[in-house]
Amino acid sequence: MKKKISDLIKKKNKQKIVSLTAYSKNVASILDNHCDIILVGDSLGSVLYNYKSTREVTLNTMIEHSKSVRMGIKKSLMIVDMPHNTYQGPKEALKNAKQIMKKTKCDGVKLEGGKKIYKVVKTLFKNKIPVMGHLGLVPRKSTWIGGLRAVGKTADEAYELFKKFKRLEDAGAFSAECEVIPENIMGEISKRTSIVTVSLGSGKKADVMYLFMNDICGEQEKSPRHAKAYTNLKKMKDEIEIERVRALKAFIKDSLEGKFPGPENSVNVSEEILENFKKKL
Repeated sequence: MKKKISDLIKKKNKQKIVSLTAYSKNVASILDNHCDIILVGDSLGSVLYNYKSTREVTLNTMIEHSKSVRMGIKKSLMIVDMPHNTYQGPKEALKNAKQIMKKTKCDGVKLEGGKKIYKVVKTLFKNKIPVMGHLGLVPRKSTWIGGLRAVGKTADEAYELFKKFKRLEDAGAFSAECEVIPENIMGEISKRTSIVTVSLGSGKKADVMYLFMNDICGEQEKSPRHAKAYTNLKKMKDEIEIERVRALKAFIKDSLEGKFPGPENSVNVSEEILENFKKKL
């Protein structure tokens, strides 16, 4: 049965929820039987394209990957990141959000930011577009808050963070990704907001446990502190690359030495047909 946002809200403070990233149909179809939420994040910029910043990810790129992910989902909720500079104001945000919803058939969109997006969230909410916010550490804006660090480590900072949650709640957001917030602070905030809290490095006292699929699969040399690798796909990928190069070298060698293609790799006609063809030439 297809999950609904109302199902998530009913689970808040009662049952843990699981969320992971997917950027293609193949991965989404694996996650669909195990996840409540599948997020098509702008993190695909760094994971797939090696961009230096997610700011380089375009609306079209997000839409195309999301269309692929949609094909692999039958049950899970699908949330799509709105890229940087696609929701600078309510009018622009509504236009682009409608485009994402229509073309990808997703269940909602995700936006980053604090007070600058409250009007945007209100506009989307009024137009029946579900919104997931993003509070705590926002990598796009990390230099504004003093680099990549936990947010809410002092009482004053934690209280300001709590107020942002309440404003986001009042604006109509149903959920928020909560990135790198101290676990005990996260727990107190989560109990005091109707927003479904999604923990990315914010401990286990939020409603949703969320990681990037490439992190749990160990696809890079070193995982972030908040992540845990449950296997070592990087080692497997390195071994695959060794075999890929071995196969490439063998093919080149056979080609240059005239060993490829062999009789089993080619098709020939009879001598009679060949002769008749040569006469026609």
